[in-house]
Amino acid sequence: MKTALLAAACVIAVAGCASSPSSTSRAPAATPQAPAVSTAKSARVVLAPASGSLVSGTLNLVPTADGVRIAGEIGGLTAGGTHAIHIHETGDCSAADASSAGGHFNPGNEPHGRAGTPTHHGGDMDNLSANGEGVAQASVEARGVTLGGGAANDVAGRAVVVHAKADDYTSQPSGNAGDRVACGVIEITG
Repeated sequence: MKTALLAAACVIAVAGCASSPSSTSRAPAATPQAPAVSTAKSARVVLAPASGSLVSGTLNLVPTADGVRIAGEIGGLTAGGTHAIHIHETGDCSAADASSAGGHFNPGNEPHGRAGTPTHHGGDMDNLSANGEGVAQASVEARGVTLGGGAANDVAGRAVVVHAKADDYTSQPSGNAGDRVACGVIEITG
């Protein structure tokens, strides 16, 4: 019976155990894991209006060395206005005000801040600037996150939210960015 239990323990531990019940073989020490990397090559977000706005657009996401680049066109914004854009924790845009998307994606449990600084949420990005027709050409980066793979910092399946106002990069927990005026879910495309 002891030999059968030892054999079962060896299989579970995936260690090279000796065949005798008196063996003192141990599983090798755990090796440090490499930082999670993106497994997807691209993703897409289709932004739909929220909070009674007319804001909509399409964004494309690709992995970068430092995170994920988000680029595309967003229309229906305040002409000449500045608007916050964030990745939010839940890929659910079903609420009329997009509150179903939850708070900012924050896998590192950091205070809110400006992307690229030592302290910021994984979902924090630079503000968007709309032209005189209320259209913004987005080209922002979420740093310290991955695209695909299921790691704690993976943004696939989460929501991208555009806000009514600019992010002040200091107010906690979300930069005093105002209403959520558009929301869309990050969907892997390649």
